[in-house]
Amino acid sequence: MTAPLLAHATDYGRMYARSTTEQFSVPSITTVIGQQAHSLDGWFSYMGASSLAADPELPAILGSPAKVRQAVNKAAKAAEVYRDAAAARGDRVHTYCEQVALRALGRPHRMQECREELAANGEQAFAARFDEWWELYRVEPLAPEITVWNKTVGYAGTLDLVARINGRICLIDYKTKGTTRDGTVKSLDDKVVMQLTAGMKAEESLVDPVSGEWEPWRYGDNPMLLAVAIGETEVRPMRANPEILKHHWWKFCALRRVWEMSADVTAAGQALLPVAPPVFATAGAAPANSGSAMTSTKLA
Repeated sequence: MTAPLLAHATDYGRMYARSTTEQFSVPSITTVIGQQAHSLDGWFSYMGASSLAADPELPAILGSPAKVRQAVNKAAKAAEVYRDAAAARGDRVHTYCEQVALRALGRPHRMQECREELAANGEQAFAARFDEWWELYRVEPLAPEITVWNKTVGYAGTLDLVARINGRICLIDYKTKGTTRDGTVKSLDDKVVMQLTAGMKAEESLVDPVSGEWEPWRYGDNPMLLAVAIGETEVRPMRANPEILKHHWWKFCALRRVWEMSADVTAAGQALLPVAPPVFATAGAAPANSGSAMTSTKLA
């Protein structure tokens, strides 16, 4: 997947700039959505326990406390290893999907190279299923990996694809998913509706990142919002329910305010300050500071 040229990793999450010569100024769509609490404690625990139980060296290390500690430390990182591997796989699949669109548009592409990279990682089935879906739905790409901006609310993001399917403009977001035990692709998270809605509500789209040229957003007039789950056994497109989009938009705007307040709190400075022991007056002497029991700090 092509990294958006105007996106930057910051202490406040991923943020976007208006051009390559300007400072970043607004959060990304995914950074805003990330303000929603989402506990993964159970999943982290499961991944750690599963990793330890599946370790082929477990029987040999049980008699050695040092080796047991090493195995536990390794298991503790299992969730991070899995997450990073899944992210790398998702990037490879997204990049392939982008190259398919570029080829269809007659633009320079690396489709064959990306397909070979998937095959080298045992992931060629993702490409095969995607190709089948692309042909079955007769996807007509209009703008792959397009960066959009909303000045009113204050955010930016990059959409995977704008395309025409059966005569209808579609905003598309790809999600690489694993496979369930019954051989179907795993379900999508409802948060993707918020992501697509924020894309639809864009006000501008990027023309040239170097000069900072933008144009009015042309695809926000009642498009179909499609979340496309890409798996090894199937590709399953899901349409966002148009009746509930306003609720997801309101929630996104609320999370944008949460992000801003969080950034303000972080920028305000240190939240907790140390307090030294109070200095007590010696017997018969006047108090050093009659206005406070602690002279080392002033408490509001």
